[in-house]
Amino acid sequence: MTQTVEIIDVGPRDGLQSQPTLVDTETKLELIRRLVAAGIRRLEVASFVNPKRVPQMADADAVVAGLPRVPGVRYIGLVLNEQGLERALASGIEQLNCAAVTTDTFCRRNQGRDADEMLDVVAALARRAQDAGRFFGVTIAASFGCPFEGEVPPARVVAIAARLAGMGVDEIALADTIGVAVPSDVTRLIEAVQPVIGRVPLRVHFHNTRNTGIANVAAAVEAGVRVVDASCGGVGGCPFAPGATGNVGTEDVLYLLHRMGYETGVDVDAVIATAKWLEGPLGAPMPAMVTRAGLFPPAASA
Repeated sequence: MTQTVEIIDVGPRDGLQSQPTLVDTETKLELIRRLVAAGIRRLEVASFVNPKRVPQMADADAVVAGLPRVPGVRYIGLVLNEQGLERALASGIEQLNCAAVTTDTFCRRNQGRDADEMLDVVAALARRAQDAGRFFGVTIAASFGCPFEGEVPPARVVAIAARLAGMGVDEIALADTIGVAVPSDVTRLIEAVQPVIGRVPLRVHFHNTRNTGIANVAAAVEAGVRVVDASCGGVGGCPFAPGATGNVGTEDVLYLLHRMGYETGVDVDAVIATAKWLEGPLGAPMPAMVTRAGLFPPAASA
């Protein structure tokens, strides 16, 4: 039986947030329209955060207001505090995602509080979202390593995941925020986390900073994960983590999964075309490999 993997394209949010050139609202909406037309059914499109810290996301409310409404398509907005949650709820966006960081140093730099304090905030946000009937997921950032504190013990991630599951969150993501993991790390952490989260769906988010992101996707799906983040063209990174460049490219992930026999429901040719189009507004070539090399066999791109 062919198995399906859900691809969440995070390009409109995580992909664009660290770009040096400000991208206007209409260009963001055109990117979203193209990805929806390619078959992407969940997209991370906005961050409801302080525009002084992330200027690229200053138009989050306008982006959500202009989103194409297509049956079956769901949009995700990032929230990190009560103010962001209020904005997101008012915008009408369908799904919310928050981040819990594994280490104190990174959490203070990213969210202005210690890691355990942020978990208390997440619990309060989860209750508010649940009361409002909104989907609420949480990403465990720096699951595999911290740019400031180094190695992160798997037990720390497992403890956070267990606490999140106890909050009743709708989804938990393991994020290699700085791109340090290798496949054996991924398999080991997924096997440790799955028993403590019960039926909560597990999602993965990898950066290709050290050229291991695609291998990590393969390890994750082989370990049973069926929700994978990717960014059209491979653009993006974390503005608060030094050197954390390179989300895995959506087209690279699609090529990998399709060749492995998984279904995604996404047209890889359309994603490649979108990545090439995006080079114009960003004024730079895309880092994703498949956009440069093309599909194999070549007739698949004809």
